[in-house]
Amino acid sequence: MDTVSKYFGANVFNDTIMKERLPHETYNMLQRTIKNGKHLELGLANVVANAMKDWAIEQGATHFTHWFQPMTGITAEKHDSFISPAFGGKVIMEFSGKELIQGEPDASSFPSGGLRATFEARGYTAWDATSYAFIKDNTLCIPTAFCSYGGHALDKKTPLLRSMQALSRQALRVVKLFGNEDVRFVETTVGAEQEYFLIDKSVFDKRKDLIYTGRTLFGAKPPKGQELDDHYFGAIKPRVLAFMKELDEELWKLGILAKTEHNEVAPAQHELAPIFTTTNIAADHNQLTMELMQKIAKKHNMVCLLHEKPFAGVNGSGKHNNWSLSTDTGVNLLNPGDTPAENAQFLLFICAVLKAVDDYQDLIRISVASASNDHRLGANEAPPAVVSIFLGTELSEILDAIEKDVPYGTKEKEMLRIGVHTLPKFPKDTTDRNRTSPFAFTGNKFEFRMLGSSASISDANVMINTSVAESLMQFADILEQSNDFEADLHKLIQDTIRQHKRIIFNGNGYDDRWVKEAEGRGLLNLKSTPDCLPYLLLEKNVKLFERHKVFSPEELRAQYDIQMESYCKIINIEALTLLNMVNKDILPAVSGFIKDLGEAYQQKKAMPFAADCSYEENLIRDLSDLSGRLYHQKLALEKAMESRSGFADVGEKARYFRDVIFASMNDIRIVVDEMEDKTRSSAWPYPTYGAILFSVK
Repeated sequence: MDTVSKYFGANVFNDTIMKERLPHETYNMLQRTIKNGKHLELGLANVVANAMKDWAIEQGATHFTHWFQPMTGITAEKHDSFISPAFGGKVIMEFSGKELIQGEPDASSFPSGGLRATFEARGYTAWDATSYAFIKDNTLCIPTAFCSYGGHALDKKTPLLRSMQALSRQALRVVKLFGNEDVRFVETTVGAEQEYFLIDKSVFDKRKDLIYTGRTLFGAKPPKGQELDDHYFGAIKPRVLAFMKELDEELWKLGILAKTEHNEVAPAQHELAPIFTTTNIAADHNQLTMELMQKIAKKHNMVCLLHEKPFAGVNGSGKHNNWSLSTDTGVNLLNPGDTPAENAQFLLFICAVLKAVDDYQDLIRISVASASNDHRLGANEAPPAVVSIFLGTELSEILDAIEKDVPYGTKEKEMLRIGVHTLPKFPKDTTDRNRTSPFAFTGNKFEFRMLGSSASISDANVMINTSVAESLMQFADILEQSNDFEADLHKLIQDTIRQHKRIIFNGNGYDDRWVKEAEGRGLLNLKSTPDCLPYLLLEKNVKLFERHKVFSPEELRAQYDIQMESYCKIINIEALTLLNMVNKDILPAVSGFIKDLGEAYQQKKAMPFAADCSYEENLIRDLSDLSGRLYHQKLALEKAMESRSGFADVGEKARYFRDVIFASMNDIRIVVDEMEDKTRSSAWPYPTYGAILFSVK
């Protein structure tokens, strides 16, 4: 194959291709339309659509689709061919501007949270022209937003684009206060690190729980797990390396900036990290990355697991959302800069994030809430459910000195006043990365580590963007009325530090003492999805999203209903799968093994000498007791499941699933895992953790 630079972006209708294929004036008009956020006129769209169609057909495409991201969190597509009937029973290949700009998929079965009635099937997809079209599986994919007939958002992308616009509006007000008149917009950039497991398909196919739920509902701890840390950054196995090579090639063809790959801590666990790009494009790219991971793994006779906690007692998988702010002139607003004036601007933006995360810690937590991520948060490989910010020692000391009006450091003898001549230059990055922090500053960006591996990054970035936009709006409202900018800026930063320093924590987030300390600081500890989702509907949050035109109250209520219902459905499927495994496989297998033990016991007793039958006696007794306990526990779960539909309120229903159904499942798991440890390997009906985690040789 040619060098990467020759085939990178080969399957993308990118800027280079547009320059080559569009008339010069058409290209310029399209760029102006995109940059100014204007509606794409039909005449212009027709020219673009025709060029896009010709290019796609040359690449082997026969169909097109409006590729969108419904509120299920995955992607959706309905394919239409380019063919149109022509005279003489022939066909011609056509693609109009109208088809490019807007589609009307039925899509009535996607969750809408009551935003439209079942009989109101029509939804609209609208081209997100800032995200390039691409070819996948011989289909031209056009990234789109998806909304209802009444204009309500029915997807993940629409709120994300709105939040990006809201943040740009407010950030622009602030940067202009520092004299940056040439800046036209501010955009958020994201690099989403993706963790995942690879296991052999043969063991996956023998586990009903992995097939139906994506995680193991049972599994005793293997003799060797991750204790030696020998997998982390270790030599990559040939089969995995072949998978990674093909994955990189396919991602690069789609213009996805896959950069770093390595083994993670747990056996069979790996990570891929991309280079930063604009947030909505990063969201598209991450969805494609997950899809390609699963597709390419199958070609290598493996299965890619994206569940946050596929194996109990083993590190789960997250998705680190590296978030930053940049102007269209190329300035990273979270970079300390080279001059004191830049530092002052940097400090204000740092304070905006502090204030946002403190004021809206509930929304930050909600953005990562799911039944699957609940297994991971608070475990030893993930941040706690408490939201906090890590700034590192030096930046924290600088903020502390500003807050208290005291000298900073051993050389600086003057008070730290916010001004061009008095503020010292900051080093770019003197901090260690705190892997236990949910929200860590890492030199020129914030790394948000609470996201689950299967999640869309859109939810988290909607919450971060909107809450930071609110902070910047309040800052701009104050500073735009100022008569003494430097004095008022100093006071604003000082007041913000004083009011929101409780959110800063530079210590070990895994330490139980931090949870107690966080409670003393007044920080929220929302441990589960049913705990945190009700905060979405608080008046302060409803007004926030209304004020910045990100969600209407109706859309916010829909988000709440959909996420609560999804939580219930996931646990419902897991409970039904668990009962199926217990009834059809585990109890019969253990009963059969007890029978074999009984026959062995009788044979030994019949021997002409006094045989020691204590092994058989004790094991029969232990397994019989465990089988009896399991039988009664599964009867209790079956009875509990009968009541799962009797709730009018979805929040109450979710809490029932958490407190009754899920708790009962955990009790059953304890018994089953003990039974697995006592049962002959050949009699156990499923591949063990050891067999699964070390299945890829």
